[in-house]
Amino acid sequence: MSLVTAVHTATVQTATVLTETVHARELPMEGWVYGLIALAIFAALGFVVASYRDVANRHAAKAAAYAARHTGDEHGGH
Repeated sequence: MSLVTAVHTATVQTATVLTETVHARELPMEGWVYGLIALAIFAALGFVVASYRDVANRHAAKAAAYAARHTGDEHGGH
């Protein structure tokens, strides 16, 4: 095989690979639908986070009783 034939073969192979990879795959949905899905997921996660808001105050009586029991220096001040 001569050098010209090898270069020609490499060029044809490169052109074949490039023409095969040019075609892009279409998305199954419109682009804005992905944003809407992300917004819904973040809203659901925000609702979960907001549901844990003020959980400590639900047990304020228990927290006060615990604090009253453990206010002395019985633990060595740590």
